[in-house]
Amino acid sequence: MARAILGLQPVREAIRVHGAELERIFVQQNGGPTLEGLIRFAEGRGVTVELVARGDLDRRAAGGRHQGAIAIAPELRLVPLESLEIGPTALFVALDGVMDPQNFGAVIRSAVALGATAVIWPEHSSAPLSPSTFRASAGAIEHAALCRVPALAEALTALAARGVTAVALDAQGTVELGSLDLRGPVVVVIGAEDKGVRRPVRAACQHTARLPMSGPIGSLNASVAGAIALYEVVRQRRATP
Repeated sequence: MARAILGLQPVREAIRVHGAELERIFVQQNGGPTLEGLIRFAEGRGVTVELVARGDLDRRAAGGRHQGAIAIAPELRLVPLESLEIGPTALFVALDGVMDPQNFGAVIRSAVALGATAVIWPEHSSAPLSPSTFRASAGAIEHAALCRVPALAEALTALAARGVTAVALDAQGTVELGSLDLRGPVVVVIGAEDKGVRRPVRAACQHTARLPMSGPIGSLNASVAGAIALYEVVRQRRATP
């Protein structure tokens, strides 16, 4: 099933990744130099471009912010858990109960930017793969390996059997994240902002870790916490002689 991608940067990344596999893109006519550049970029990669009035884009976006461009793209390909490659520096991100598409998309963006192997989340209690998620990822979702699983706790147990250490982020964690050795295969588990990582999922993790906090605020936005945790993994690996 085709999907709609809204916004300049998400559409540009969809063109970059999918090229002529895109069904087409709709671009606002007389939209100015930025959109004209997008048209040239698309046509140079064999993508069909249709110029339409802004009102037509508004209707297609159904209230979403399109910035003058909408792409009709192939359905995202999901990778089965058992097909994920686990090398010595595999880095996974798991989302537990993250319902906000803005947070979901932002975590995907950080995961791609910091070299994560895949993003894992459960079928239930999760934000959908929607235009809002695509847009919040700023197009990064087109580059991500995505793995949706029936039950996250069972998925973490399966990864542990293959040598992956699971670390749940929690403001009340027993250790600071930086004190753990994160240089081997690891999955960082990020919970919902209101409830955190659920108990069965925590039980499937080898560690529950907190981020170092020195200010008056005791917790962070889920996507921000995830980005900091991923950066710590990358920092440790780059510091290894």
